[in-house]
Amino acid sequence: MPPRRRATTKGFARTGNLVSSKIRKATEQRGFAQSRLLTHWPEVVGKDAAAISRPVEVSYGRQGMGATLTLLTTGANAPMLEMQKENLRARVNGVYGYNAIARIRITQTAATGFAEGQVSFEHAPEKGTLPPDPQLVRQAAHTAAPVADDGLRAALERLGTNILTKQSR
Repeated sequence: MPPRRRATTKGFARTGNLVSSKIRKATEQRGFAQSRLLTHWPEVVGKDAAAISRPVEVSYGRQGMGATLTLLTTGANAPMLEMQKENLRARVNGVYGYNAIARIRITQTAATGFAEGQVSFEHAPEKGTLPPDPQLVRQAAHTAAPVADDGLRAALERLGTNILTKQSR
């Protein structure tokens, strides 16, 4: 009899495993067999195309041969996406691993006014883009000053600045 394999998670489960079935249900309601298409849109199509478009729906025809991906964009960006359709289709099909998407339909909306049109097409700014308060930087530097090692002192200053910045919010 082979030895029993010991569990290495000690009763803990990954967060992704806990919510993956719920995410799959929500995305499948809109026709997305691959939720990665929604969650990693900028990685799939590139930053430029992702900045001006959002995947809305995947619809399947009556014959079941090839699906249609509907993209939402503003009216001014629709011609740009129209020219990139075949490239986008190839990149999206790369996620599926086969030629799942046969057509891409572009839906235009006003930048504001409709519920889905109110969603900003700009990505959230990356964390740390705002400069920290100079007083907090000085306080962190003063606290880390007794440390002799330059690399460690600089790391402690950054850590202290981050902690103090978060506390001040």
